[in-house]
Amino acid sequence: MRRLLPLIGTPGSHPGGRSALTCRFRCGDACFHEVPNTSDNAYVGDVIAGAIGRRSMMRAAAVVTVATATGAAVVGTGAQDAQAAQGVEGGAAARTGHTADKAARGLRFSPVPPNTADAVTVPGGYGQNVVIRWGEPILRGAPAFDPEHQTAKAQAGQFGYNNDFLALLPLPGERGRQLLVANHEYTDEVLMFRGYDPANPTREQVEVAWAAHGLSAVVVEEDRRTGRLTAVTRHALNRRVTATTEFRLTGPAAGSDLLKTSADPTGRKVLGTLNNCSGGTTPWGTTLHGEENFNQYFAHASRDTDKRYGLGTGETERKWERFDKRFDVAQEPNESHRFGYVVEFDPYDPSSTPRKHTALGRFKHEAATVRLTDDGRPVVYTGDDERFDYFYKFVGSKRMRHGSSRSVREHNLSLLDEGTLYVARLTGDSPAADIDGSGKLPVDGEFDGSGEWIPLVTATARGAVSHVDGMTAEEVLVFTRLAGDKVGATKMDRPEDIQPSPHTGKVYVVLTNNTNRGKAGSAGADEANPRNANKHGHILELTERRGRAEATTFGWSLFLVAGDPADPATYFAGFPKDKVSPISCPDNVAFDPHGNLWISTDGNQLGSHDGLLGVATKGERRGELKQFLTVPTGAETCGPIIQDRRVLVAVQHPGEIDGASVEKPASNWPDGPGKIVRPAVVSVWRTDGCDIGV
Repeated sequence: MRRLLPLIGTPGSHPGGRSALTCRFRCGDACFHEVPNTSDNAYVGDVIAGAIGRRSMMRAAAVVTVATATGAAVVGTGAQDAQAAQGVEGGAAARTGHTADKAARGLRFSPVPPNTADAVTVPGGYGQNVVIRWGEPILRGAPAFDPEHQTAKAQAGQFGYNNDFLALLPLPGERGRQLLVANHEYTDEVLMFRGYDPANPTREQVEVAWAAHGLSAVVVEEDRRTGRLTAVTRHALNRRVTATTEFRLTGPAAGSDLLKTSADPTGRKVLGTLNNCSGGTTPWGTTLHGEENFNQYFAHASRDTDKRYGLGTGETERKWERFDKRFDVAQEPNESHRFGYVVEFDPYDPSSTPRKHTALGRFKHEAATVRLTDDGRPVVYTGDDERFDYFYKFVGSKRMRHGSSRSVREHNLSLLDEGTLYVARLTGDSPAADIDGSGKLPVDGEFDGSGEWIPLVTATARGAVSHVDGMTAEEVLVFTRLAGDKVGATKMDRPEDIQPSPHTGKVYVVLTNNTNRGKAGSAGADEANPRNANKHGHILELTERRGRAEATTFGWSLFLVAGDPADPATYFAGFPKDKVSPISCPDNVAFDPHGNLWISTDGNQLGSHDGLLGVATKGERRGELKQFLTVPTGAETCGPIIQDRRVLVAVQHPGEIDGASVEKPASNWPDGPGKIVRPAVVSVWRTDGCDIGV
């Protein structure tokens, strides 16, 4: 199988480890476009460059990869694939000499070695099942999935395509049941429709794609005997939100002339949400969803502001502009200004109108994670997933209320409309001459620095005030990237998920990769990024001043530099590198009940499939990194959710390999040969009924 992969295209054949197919449909070939940020702001590499060496040399001796320690990577057989698809116990597992019972609590399992199996591969002693697939009916009246006869009406009642972010919420009064909310980031029509012609999509295909975007809410039920989790179809709380669902714009920019269109002269109503990537849950019981690569849906752009957001000048990949003029910037110049926000969704109220919060700014939101200040005000962290762009924090000014009455819920739904939006600026303390792009230790032997949150705009009930010279508050919130340019924010290597630890309060900023770093015309390595041509990514650890979420300054240090542990430029918080799993391209993250950070990957550049790994963030085993699962051919690991007794992941875009199609599938997951490949949500549990990793 490994030898055959290059013939159909490997994930490593495109920038960031993605296939050309993924680049086309997920982000509109962003890696092949000119970098939108042409400002001369400091690059995150300016901030990290050298302390890897000191810590790794002090605490790590021999450098041996897990793959070497365990022998050849496991390659799935047909039997293994079938086993994984059916969700039965087992999966490939191998011991590495690092015994599971000595690991950090929550990580006591035998790590899954790197592999290229067309399966979800889990440790020995763990079972799995597919919770729900693309196309499964979840609303009353929705038909069974028929890949050969898809309709928009049917898809609007079925689970959407390419599940990404997942939230699992309690259902009081319904024992053994929880409410699952999933993002549906984008569609890959080549893998959805037999005989699809990219140059001439039909109206029905386009409308199916509109219905396959958005969000799904579906009740799930646990089988306490086996650990399986299954969808409860046609539950009253089940809901689909699509690209044509009505949304409400809220916050200071709502009603602005910049947001008005011919279909919505009020500038307050939007149809749909697009390219929802990661998100977050709120303490008041809603979910947040980041609109990421929205630029790819809009054709014929020409303004400088459009260019800063990556909008193209010609036709789009999907050709939606042929069927609805709102996707044609030449005809509706403001429609694209109505995407790129954080969406708030109330899954407990099927009649509620989802909201787009303009106070959190407009850019390619990769996540929106929430913590509360000591006095109960929300703080939201979010990254802009683009090479050389920024990460942000919003500090609300209103306190959360407790209770479930309508007035309380309405108050809490307004919490993200008032407060201050900040962007991060990082500073290092090593001489620039010490940074050569290799990760070599600088003379001062340190690998940390300080940072500040630069205010962009403050919103109140009476209006909003801009803190950016030459820009109004409305302009800051609609053209937030330009505001970050003006105040000198620090350029980062594709900021993805940002998660504050519920145990320590430290904040983890995931930077997936940036292969443009150090290229001619692009910023080179510096103290915030140790390597040029950064294809594996890294994770920063921030400590807010005095541990206060609303602080305007912070300290930062390197937590993890991804890659092959045999590479001297890698770093695992100082943990011995002969006892960690390799990792490449960290993406979404989540914390388990023990305080470990679990990392899903997207675009593995080490020759194996993407996966989910857990790493200890505190104690004597801090930096211990172990792989828990891998996903099928062409897939990305999304989600994830880590509970006491269950792990959930969203298996996104399986089979998305160059040259693949419905007629020539690159993956048989999850239903085996002869069946169409389908994105799906997978649940994993211990077969002995005990907690995960203990």
